[in-house]
Amino acid sequence: LEESERLSKIVESLLAISRLDAGEALMTRERFDLAALVTDTVEQMRLLADDKRITLSCSAKDAVQIEGDPGRLKQVVVNLADNAIKYTNEGGRVDIRVAAFDGKALLEVSDSGISIPSEALPHVFERFYRVDKARSRQMGGAGLGLSIVKSICKAHGGRITVESTEGKRSRFTVELPLDHG
Repeated sequence: LEESERLSKIVESLLAISRLDAGEALMTRERFDLAALVTDTVEQMRLLADDKRITLSCSAKDAVQIEGDPGRLKQVVVNLADNAIKYTNEGGRVDIRVAAFDGKALLEVSDSGISIPSEALPHVFERFYRVDKARSRQMGGAGLGLSIVKSICKAHGGRITVESTEGKRSRFTVELPLDHG
C-alpha cells in the first residue's frame, strides 16, 4: 500500500510538471502579497523545524505584490522550506526572506544544512535527480520536487537559482515579476 501511494505521488508529480511545462496546467491569476503567503506558510511549517530543534526565521517585512496562482506558489515555498529543514542537521537554522528588489519579487530560502556538492548543482532541478540516491529514498524523495518548483516559477515568468558552499550552506533564490498594479 505504501509503495502504491508513493508511485501514485510520483505519477501525479510528473503530470503536474508536464502540464506546467506545456502551459496546460490550471492556474488562477490573482494579485496577492507574496510576503503574507510566505509568512503564513512558514508558520504552518514551524513544527517540522521545532521537531529537529532547527531555528526557522522568516523575514518578510514589506508587502510584495505579485500576480499569480497563490496555491502553486505556496507549493514552491513548502517544497523549498521542507527541503531546507529535511537537509539541515539538528540544531541548525533555516532563513527565509521575501523582498522586492530591482523590479522583482525575491524569495530566498537558505539553510545551514549539509550543502550540495558543486558537481551536483547543475542537475538539482532535473527530474528524478537526487544528490545522494540512498539517503534521498530513505527521506521519501523521488527527485521531482525541485523540478516542479522550477516549472511553477517558469509558468509565472520567473526563475529559480541555487548556490551552495560545501559544508556550510545552501541558498535557493526565486525571482518573480512584481505586479505594479
